[in-house]
Amino acid sequence: MIKNEGVEIVVDLRGEAEQPAYSNPAVQWLQIALGDNGTDNQEELFKQAIDEVVKAYKNGKKVAFHCSGGRGRTGAVAAGTHFTLGLSHSLQEAEEKVKEIRPEISIKPEQTQVLNKLFSEEK
Repeated sequence: MIKNEGVEIVVDLRGEAEQPAYSNPAVQWLQIALGDNGTDNQEELFKQAIDEVVKAYKNGKKVAFHCSGGRGRTGAVAAGTHFTLGLSHSLQEAEEKVKEIRPEISIKPEQTQVLNKLFSEEK
């Protein structure tokens, strides 16, 4: 994605990562350690990840984000980003739309709860 798509910022959602999956000095690597099964501070971390992706996008940067499998954490951040950008009217619609792009997405119930709490507080 860095070579083929010209990605400038990578938001790495893997808590287990000690370095970027692909190192390139021209690419900004941000690690936001999300847990697959949730911990006490998941709301804050999911918000931070979504905010970083949205900020990069709005600043005209090519941004990518990933976890290990690209299903749960990545799917939740994708849905939250989609909703934040106003591309969906509900979190359910956001999840459906990101699954159209990547059918493998499987947001876990704990992650859905975090998203619901995050976005219900904004309204």
